[in-house]
Amino acid sequence: MTSNTAAAAIAGTGAEAGYGGELRPGWGKEEILGLFSLPFNDLLHRSHEIHRRNWDVNEIQLSTLVSVKTGGCAENCGYCGQSAHHEAKIEATKMMPLEEVMAAARKAKEAGATRLCMGAAWRSLRDRDLPHLMDIISGVKGEGMETCVTLGMLTTEQAQKLKESGLDYYNHNVDTSEEYYGEIVTTHTFQDRLDTLGNVRAAGLKVCSGGIVGMGEDRADRAGMLATLANLNPPPESVPVNMLVPIPGTPLADRPAVDPLELVRTIAVARILMPRSRVRLSAGREAMSDAIQALCFFAGANSMFYGERLLTANNPVEDKDRALFERLGLHAEIVQELRARPVGVAAAG
Repeated sequence: MTSNTAAAAIAGTGAEAGYGGELRPGWGKEEILGLFSLPFNDLLHRSHEIHRRNWDVNEIQLSTLVSVKTGGCAENCGYCGQSAHHEAKIEATKMMPLEEVMAAARKAKEAGATRLCMGAAWRSLRDRDLPHLMDIISGVKGEGMETCVTLGMLTTEQAQKLKESGLDYYNHNVDTSEEYYGEIVTTHTFQDRLDTLGNVRAAGLKVCSGGIVGMGEDRADRAGMLATLANLNPPPESVPVNMLVPIPGTPLADRPAVDPLELVRTIAVARILMPRSRVRLSAGREAMSDAIQALCFFAGANSMFYGERLLTANNPVEDKDRALFERLGLHAEIVQELRARPVGVAAAG
């Protein structure tokens, strides 16, 4: 079945065909390409309908990202300025002291964030760094925030230790399709990513995993990336969708910008495939208009990074985000609601 034929078939189906918001396994790439190929209004109608069945569509979960260890990474991911292979001139740092992380957590919480995501630039987690990271996670959890870390590859035993310290989510993005993955990074494989996600699940942690739009991939690669995520059992609880932020000195610095409406389509398809997951509007918001962000929220994004920076890239300042929320009638999720309500259950009213 071609993508156009699939699109025609999907356009004529309803909730009874498996698009009503229930989880279902076995999404095929051609089927997902059919969703991508729907007329824009039809696609957004479908995704928003599913979004509304599963979530409070006017509520956005706010996360703040803190780099607890920056630069000097041994991986050669083509989009990343923190790689030691590239010439982005980002200075490598040591692990951030506990007191500084706690200060950042309190600042983020005061600004409205309910989740603190902490990233360390390295290939894989080392056992010698575990005690310090466990103290950080425990401290942030003690502030009443959800905790998420991205630390590269890790074993099941390491994941279990992180969970014991209070970790909620582990982030490990698949980035793109398996077929295109070797064009982006060669120091590890796509299977390495899946193995780490398996170790995270085995430890009982929630998964945060998504991808990047605009790295030179085509729509089939975006469909392949979403198929990988949607067919995990269960799918990730959190799915960040990033727009490439070109960083001078990296191999992808000169990639042409993707049509922002393709990002909106990617958000919409992610919402249809993973109705009960948080879909996060992540990197690239600095270059997005308010109108594009509004379309992303309508299409199904219900989480976003909030704060001045995303690791090494700029992010819209908090006052601008607050103004956008006011214009759109959106409100931020609060910690008490987050703890009381399971994923996938909309708030009353």
